[in-house]
Amino acid sequence: MRKGFGFLKNLVWLTQLGLSIAAPLLICVLGSVWLRGRFGLGGWAVVLGTVLGIGGAFVSLWQNLKAMERQAAEDDRDSGVGFNDHK
Repeated sequence: MRKGFGFLKNLVWLTQLGLSIAAPLLICVLGSVWLRGRFGLGGWAVVLGTVLGIGGAFVSLWQNLKAMERQAAEDDRDSGVGFNDHK
């Protein structure tokens, strides 16, 4: 990718990271609150939803960090001429 678009690439990664962490937590908590209200479940349903949401957010964080690591390794591999490649 061009050097001038590095900032935008990092902004996209940061936005994706934030959404992939917030979305599972928000969906699980709101879903558990709805289930508690709809079916008369106890407070344990919200606690379970929160724990599942935190677990989902952690898995998303881990996957995004691994993808960023792979991308950085590819960028390092593609960058310029190596020490022994000079003519």
